[in-house]
Amino acid sequence: MKLAKRLIILAVIAAAAMIWGRARNCPCESGALTLPLAFFGGVFGCGGEKAPTGPAAVDENSTKHENTGHGDTKGAAPGVMVTFIEIGSVNCIPCRMMQPVMRRIEQKYGSRVKVIFYDIWTPEGRPYGQKYGIQAIPTQVFLDRNGKEYFRHLGYFPFEELEQVLEKGGVR
Repeated sequence: MKLAKRLIILAVIAAAAMIWGRARNCPCESGALTLPLAFFGGVFGCGGEKAPTGPAAVDENSTKHENTGHGDTKGAAPGVMVTFIEIGSVNCIPCRMMQPVMRRIEQKYGSRVKVIFYDIWTPEGRPYGQKYGIQAIPTQVFLDRNGKEYFRHLGYFPFEELEQVLEKGGVR
């Protein structure tokens, strides 16, 4: 009985050490995001990829998403009703799954929805992770035409559900 108890404790310690080791070597962090992202990165891994050091490399199939300045709704066209901010990384699998969703939103809603993507694993995107208090990626933030956040979602967000959030923001 004592041997089984010791083996269980040893297994738990070994598992924790492995998770911590992977988390420390994983680029899943951004300032205040270190603990939550390191935990998920340690458990689920980061695909063995290093954090990008320069501008994000986006595949040729993905649309170009602009990174605007501090006021994400400033400079928006007059017809923009909602600003949809996708905060993630090009090296994150659920974040990659959001790329086609963002393209569909751009195609269907055009200038009524401003789509912005920030890769928080880059020096350029990291401040936005801190600005929006991101605890996990991907995170979607929705701003009304006045720049006020009216909805936030964590994780993959299917197109159909995302459309309902846009409707709440007045997009038809």
